[in-house]
Amino acid sequence: MNIILLGPPGAGKGTQAAKLVEERNMIQLSTGDMLREARSSGTEMGKVVAEVMDRGGLVTDDIVIGLIREKLQGDKKGGFIFDGFPRTLPQADALAELLEEQGETLAAVVEMQVDDETLVARIVNRAAEAVAAGKEARADDNEESVRFRLVEYYKKTAPLIGYYYAKGLSTAVDGLNDIDTVSADIAKVLDA
Repeated sequence: MNIILLGPPGAGKGTQAAKLVEERNMIQLSTGDMLREARSSGTEMGKVVAEVMDRGGLVTDDIVIGLIREKLQGDKKGGFIFDGFPRTLPQADALAELLEEQGETLAAVVEMQVDDETLVARIVNRAAEAVAAGKEARADDNEESVRFRLVEYYKKTAPLIGYYYAKGLSTAVDGLNDIDTVSADIAKVLDA
């Protein structure tokens, strides 16, 4: 079973993906993690990623699709969770083509809905808790960065909600519920 977790930054996609990995033996495909892993892998694709990142460039969609292709050709376990990809309509089209090429399908897109103001407060609080615990807060866990990331999400990624809804794949869950309730809601979607 292959799924996409969709929602704005801080909606809890990473937390829920980790639970799905543990509970359903799925493989989380986080774009950021894949890029970091590829960069240090020494593979041909890894060398391309390292060269782009070392010069401060943005990794192209073709490179990300290439990394996903490599993952899809490995052990599939309980399926894949796409976390942080696709982010745009062209990426969604590219992912659809790749899945078809690999004989795979997309079972569901789970949209984690959250209220913007609650989300901003959640992320700013997360930073404060990290600092209070003697840890370093993420550089982008401040109100200005969060609001900018939300604008980018609504401009580029939110159109995917309608894209996948039209394909009959999108279901929304309330991402502001507690972690276990959100997990149970996602399980209902996946088990339907």
